[in-house]
Parts: sequence; C-alpha cells; structure tokens
Amino acid sequence: MIQTIAFYLFAVMVIASGALTITARNPVHSVLWLILAFFNAAGLMLLVGAEFIAMLLVIVYVGAVAVLFLFVVMMLDIDFAEMRAGFARYLPFGLAIAAALLAEIVIAAGVWQAGPVQLAGRAALTPAPESMTNIEAIGALLYTRYLFVFEGAGLVLLVAMIGAIVLTHRARGGVRQQNVTRQNMRRPHEATRMTNPPVGKGVEL
Repeated sequence: MIQTIAFYLFAVMVIASGALTITARNPVHSVLWLILAFFNAAGLMLLVGAEFIAMLLVIVYVGAVAVLFLFVVMMLDIDFAEMRAGFARYLPFGLAIAAALLAEIVIAAGVWQAGPVQLAGRAALTPAPESMTNIEAIGALLYTRYLFVFEGAGLVLLVAMIGAIVLTHRARGGVRQQNVTRQNMRRPHEATRMTNPPVGKGVEL
C-alpha cells in the first residue's frame, strides 16, 4: 500500500515538474523544476530496486548537469526574447524529433513485453545471484566484460573536456598577465621601501 502511494506520488511529481520545466517563462525556474523532476525520478528508481540508477540521477544529473546549467543561465547575458522568436520557425523540426522519440518508445515497450532478446550465437545473460546487490552486479559486469568500452567512453569524455578548455581559453586584450619568473627574480629592495616616519606623521605612499 505504501509503495503504491509512493509510486503515484513520485509519478505525478515527475510529470508535473517536467511540464513546468517546459512551460516556465523564467529559465532559472525551468532548471529548478528540472532538478525536482530528477529527484522524483530517483525515487521511482528506488521503488523498483535500481538504487544505482537513482544515485546516478542525483549525483550526475542534479549535482553536475543541472547545477552547471543553472550557473550558466544565471551568469550569461542571454537574450531569451530573441530565442523565443525562433520557436515557430523550428517548430516542425521539433515535432519531427518528438515523433521519432515517441516511435522509439513504442517500439521499446513492444520489445520489452515480447520477452528477453536472444542474441545470435550467444547464450542469454544469467541473472545475478540474490546475494549480490545491483551495484555489485553492475560493477562486476562493467569491469570485466565491458572494460574496454568503459575505458573508451572515459577517453571520449577526456577529449571533450580538453576541447572545451581549448575553445574557451582565448587570448584577451587589455589584460595584464602574471609573470611568475619576474616575480621570483625580484629582490626585496625592489619590492619594499623601508621608512621611519616621525611620531605624529603618517606614512607617505
């Protein structure tokens, strides 16, 4: 009974926060509603026993993607009126993408109801033993069978991070650069000036 109430509560909150994410006029409010949707989706994952996916939603999406996007929205001077002006122009393209995603969801639901997929030339995957948690089962499979794929994904993310740093690190005029070598070679008498002012007089700057 409690699980059913919790499921409907999380499900309604996910749908409501997702709708408010799209319809909110303030982009900061949209990001906050998106964070709420992630938290409720994590609750749904906990109800079905997928605690690893729930932690990924909270740590990766809420802790990194949503917070980073929130800071970007708050710090950048973006003309949202101009962005909304092109909504009607890109509406057919957006509807086409939405239709493609809906078709994929329908096909995935049909395949899931049809039963497990039998791979050609391979035996079906055996379920994890009951004594092993979901995180232990995912870790054992990820670092054995899919180790090279996991390392390849890490390399792709590393290249993307380096590319983002290179693209954003540009030379700017009118900025005084720090010369560490010159600072280390400077002698004390070049940096300070010893004075002994008389009583009642201030220090000359």
